[in-house]
Amino acid sequence: MTDLSTTLKESWALVEDRQDRLARHFYARLFLTDPQLRDLFPVQMDVQRNRLLGAIVSAVQHVDDAETLDGYLRELGRDHRKFHVTPQHYAQVKLALLDALRTCAGEDWSSVYEQAWNDVYDVISRTMIAGAAAETGPPYWHAEVLTHERRGADVAVFTCRPLQPLTFRAGQYVSLECAYQPRLWRTYSMANAPRADGTLEFHVRAVGGGWVSSALVRRLRPGDMLRLAAPMGSMTLEPQSRRDIVFVTGGTGLAPAKALLDELSRYNRTRWVHLFRGERRAGDFYDKDHLDALAETYPWLTIVRAVSDDPDTPVESGPVAEVVARHGPWNHHDFYVSGSAPMVNATLKQLSALRVPSTRIKYDAFTDA
Repeated sequence: MTDLSTTLKESWALVEDRQDRLARHFYARLFLTDPQLRDLFPVQMDVQRNRLLGAIVSAVQHVDDAETLDGYLRELGRDHRKFHVTPQHYAQVKLALLDALRTCAGEDWSSVYEQAWNDVYDVISRTMIAGAAAETGPPYWHAEVLTHERRGADVAVFTCRPLQPLTFRAGQYVSLECAYQPRLWRTYSMANAPRADGTLEFHVRAVGGGWVSSALVRRLRPGDMLRLAAPMGSMTLEPQSRRDIVFVTGGTGLAPAKALLDELSRYNRTRWVHLFRGERRAGDFYDKDHLDALAETYPWLTIVRAVSDDPDTPVESGPVAEVVARHGPWNHHDFYVSGSAPMVNATLKQLSALRVPSTRIKYDAFTDA
């Protein structure tokens, strides 16, 4: 597998600085081959093009990690059921992808590279198709919005109830589509553990250029209908672990941590939990009162807040990753990290410097793109 990985990375280097051209060529070829496929995609294609490239890079980077890649691809196959994808579609995507890679690489492309991408794509498609075939639930769930609250200028917390039971674990996320931006799916974590009444809570921050996040914050109303795809993600509690826990969150990355706290509140008696929350300014800490009430109710919970751009506050100052490093020691803790991609990457780098084993770190990076 190492030779395949090396070949893929070498060939990807030929097109890495031409990613926009690669994506445009891929979709042009795909829609030319089958114009009906255009109806599966959103009107605005910029984000979709970025997602294609992200999936390609992820596959190339993890091709040596068979277990991780297999689990990721099976989940991706389950998730793609929401698009009503068929095995025939995978074949069409393969032809378009190889044509795009071949064209953008130019004369440096070789038959060795062609065969490597052909082989790895066959593995990807077989695994995704198997993941989809093993799923017995619906391709997506219809859910009614029950409540919608603004918790700041750009943050909303809303609840919804799927019309059919949706099984998930605390810490997972779903792709979500609303009627205000049809065919634009974005991932959001549930902010609660499974409830008897089946309701789900979501936290959303409207970001610049975020079509879906802006609609969910500013336009969504009780009574609106959503579509939710199959739950994904592995940022869940390890049932066998007895180690203490550290949550490191930024912005609405609080949501999965809050879901895991909800689960822990139902049975935890022995594990100490530290929740580190990072925001730019002190006024950005939505849900502060509720979290403080949790800390008063459960002695095992400690909350540490940090602001990066507002030093004249009573909370700690600096990026949340640096604040985590000031505390500790963290030699025997499980870590859960969630927030923006830059915040997650900075935290992972800091935890590596602190010699926290990667096997004890779970993370999710969130972006409206």
